[in-house]
Amino acid sequence: MGIHSMDVVDPEIVGVDGDRLNNLSKVIQADIDKETYDGAVIIVARHGKVVMHEAIGQTDKAAGRAAKKDDVFAVMSLTKPLAATLILSRLERGDLQLSTRIADIIPEFGMLAKGRVTVGDLLGHKGGMGGMPPIPLEVYPNLEATVQTLCMLPLQSPPGKLVSYSPVTSHSVLAEVVRRIDGGKRAYRDILQSEIMDPIGMKDTSLGARPDLADRQVPIRTRGWTEGLMPPVMLESFNDLLDEKAEIPAAGAFSTASDYFRFAEMLRRGGEIDGKRILSPVTIDLATRNQTGQQSNDAWAFAREFRNWDDFPAYLGLGFYLRGEGIFPQYYGHLASPRTYGHAGVGSMVFWIDPVRDMTFVGMTAGLMEESYSIERWQKLSDMALASIVELEK
Repeated sequence: MGIHSMDVVDPEIVGVDGDRLNNLSKVIQADIDKETYDGAVIIVARHGKVVMHEAIGQTDKAAGRAAKKDDVFAVMSLTKPLAATLILSRLERGDLQLSTRIADIIPEFGMLAKGRVTVGDLLGHKGGMGGMPPIPLEVYPNLEATVQTLCMLPLQSPPGKLVSYSPVTSHSVLAEVVRRIDGGKRAYRDILQSEIMDPIGMKDTSLGARPDLADRQVPIRTRGWTEGLMPPVMLESFNDLLDEKAEIPAAGAFSTASDYFRFAEMLRRGGEIDGKRILSPVTIDLATRNQTGQQSNDAWAFAREFRNWDDFPAYLGLGFYLRGEGIFPQYYGHLASPRTYGHAGVGSMVFWIDPVRDMTFVGMTAGLMEESYSIERWQKLSDMALASIVELEK
């Protein structure tokens, strides 16, 4: 069975109240009017049928460019699930295991007490490589240079002990793992393209800035904040860093909402799309289960300080954030079922799949917000999308 087309269907067909759903776009427009952010492209679907696909506001405010459904965004950390899917597919092929030590594939990585770090540790953000190590920003687009530099650095914490979201480093190492078990001749970008993006049909998605997409590319601009998970100057520098040759496996992809919806649908459908199988549903089930217990995510230490947030469980799987249980700041909304999974891109992006409500949500925005406020933004919008469901079994 092929994926449903991107044609928008009557929400009532899939048990969604159209008036309630329309409130979502009204609230987004109100946020844009308040200059909280500049614009958005939103897709909401249920049972694989799209009930909302809208472009709202502007995606290049300085140029006065209206948002369009085919805008190409720097998706930031929505790059990570693509990398995780590639790693998991190589697990299925028998090329590696989650317990495989990184040093067994990249021997030089084993220096400075890093010999026990495993593939599973890095995929689940427990590899001791959280935060931003002392590496010049301009090094990151060069995957080989990044990995060689990381090999010479010590861990920030013992592997397997601390949950600390790794913005860039872990996925650079995982990408090099894939490259080496592939034989070392193909660039990571080419492996990702041929084994993930092409089979899924993500025609407007690339690692690094593809020249043919340049006229639709959305510039990275921050809006009204100075402190947070990452400094605004650093994020805006990605406009220059993410050129055609850049290979940042954690944060260097460009995509459209439509393309990323195809990726999300592949996951929702148990790893298959248009007759092409990317993953087994058994693998997706493991990757979207809580691998971090009740441990908190050290990455939110800054928000506990300046937003007065209490500790809450990290709820990380293998390459995905999970909803989990409890009332706390939450990308996917408090109405989402506990097994809801997806990911977020700093200040701007989110996607999630609620397997119980069978709802898929993709949101891409222009005008980056500070991350803790962006979480609250997506929490609000996700809850509104979920609250538009009026028939659970439709």
